[in-house]
Amino acid sequence: MSRPLYHIFTKIPDRYDLINRVITLGMDAGWRKQAALVCLQDRPGRILDICCGTGDLSVAIARLADYRPEITGVDYSQPMLEIATAKAGALNPGSNIRFINADVGRLPFSDGYFDCIGISFAFRNLTYRNPNTQNYLDEILRVLRPGGRFVIVESSQPKSAVIRFFHHLYLRAWVFPSAYLLSGNKSAYCYLAQSALHYYSAEELQGFLIKSGFKQAAAKRLFFGAAAIHTGVK
Repeated sequence: MSRPLYHIFTKIPDRYDLINRVITLGMDAGWRKQAALVCLQDRPGRILDICCGTGDLSVAIARLADYRPEITGVDYSQPMLEIATAKAGALNPGSNIRFINADVGRLPFSDGYFDCIGISFAFRNLTYRNPNTQNYLDEILRVLRPGGRFVIVESSQPKSAVIRFFHHLYLRAWVFPSAYLLSGNKSAYCYLAQSALHYYSAEELQGFLIKSGFKQAAAKRLFFGAAAIHTGVK
């Protein structure tokens, strides 16, 4: 992933969850829960959570599943994975979550291994002005079985010009200052705010997924379009 973010994901994992709660006014947990339910719709046997961070999506999937899927979380930050492992350990022992330190550009899995792949609030990091974007998408498609689903929950752009204006004002006046204050990392959270300001709309991201090799793509807007859940089918 982009190097400006590396400090966040390796140096301050203890504050990462707090920052997410603060900058989304606590809404990210509910959005992630909705994404987890989409991941579980077809009762997949093997689920991969890429850029899993502190494991919130993996844990949400495990909590919501009424069966016992194999859940794997992948991230390149070992400190993040240590927090994720602790969260998973607090669940029912039958939750069957494992965490692996690996890069999305070199996933250590065989072709078509997973029935579903999810990612929560990290797809922007893989695809916004990132020279390795195509490599990431190629790897995601490689390890996803034909007909499998790729579920993304990510920031987006409201359709209404008025709402979009206030959303962008919120990103500049709240997200960046509060995240900088809590993290002490100005460059990283400046990047996060700027990337959210200029990221794809729901329609643009649908088109991007189709262009990247998915046969189908759909989107569900959240909170007036400030975020969205996207589903791509291989």
